[in-house]
Amino acid sequence: MNSQTNSNKQGEGHPIEKLQIPDISKILLVSSGKGGVGKSTVAAGLAVSLALEGYAVGLLDADIFGPSVPTLFHLTDDIRPEVEEVDGKYMMIPFERCGIKIMSIGFFFDEKQPVIWRGPMVSNALKQLLTQTSWGKLDYLIIDTPPGTGDVMITLLQQFEVSGAVVVTTPQLVALADVKKTISMLQDKNIGTKVLGIVENMSWFSPVNHPEEKYFLFGKGGGKQLSLNFNLPLLTQIPINEELGVSCDEGNLKEMFSDHQIKFAFDLLVKAVTSR
Repeated sequence: MNSQTNSNKQGEGHPIEKLQIPDISKILLVSSGKGGVGKSTVAAGLAVSLALEGYAVGLLDADIFGPSVPTLFHLTDDIRPEVEEVDGKYMMIPFERCGIKIMSIGFFFDEKQPVIWRGPMVSNALKQLLTQTSWGKLDYLIIDTPPGTGDVMITLLQQFEVSGAVVVTTPQLVALADVKKTISMLQDKNIGTKVLGIVENMSWFSPVNHPEEKYFLFGKGGGKQLSLNFNLPLLTQIPINEELGVSCDEGNLKEMFSDHQIKFAFDLLVKAVTSR
């Protein structure tokens, strides 16, 4: 699998080459300004929802320092991807769960050990995961990025053809400062990409047995405020319930779609992503 390159301009007279991965139609980043907003759950839920709509989907867990995707899909217990030779190159074979192809940096480390890497090592690992995984033909590759604006985000935006990004936040206004920095980076005129909109996660709590009740445990208005500040659409609001965390921890991600409010929220997200 040979990566193709496209030339873009960075400032005046400084062409940069961006890699375009063959057979992948669109690369979509799921980003946030800070940890703890449920970004990985949103990325995984979006990937599964797209697959349920019939799209060919891959999910790359690029959160180098806190990979969550292996747990979300019950891909733990020190499993490692197999390697095969494709067109003279050795390629990693992604795992398949819920109809999507999955690769994570977490497959290559003991989950109990911290990853102590400097920037160049992080960037090289990311490039290997993207270009040396046998993705096959995909309509969408969803990339779960680390929080913030560090090396992984810079590498993705500078070196790969990214189709767009969604930004995840929670409702409380105190979370917005860090999220604004991420949006500003994504909208940078030199390395940025199209921001499709805002996803507000943990918008409210509704008990499973009383879905008509809404408790705004994490405040209100954060997603709407961001959308107004940056003139971006609020794509969806995703609620939580007392069973959601258990489903994620046990690797039963499809169980969360049994809640009609959560299913409706992700259906809205899929519709927004595919239409934009």
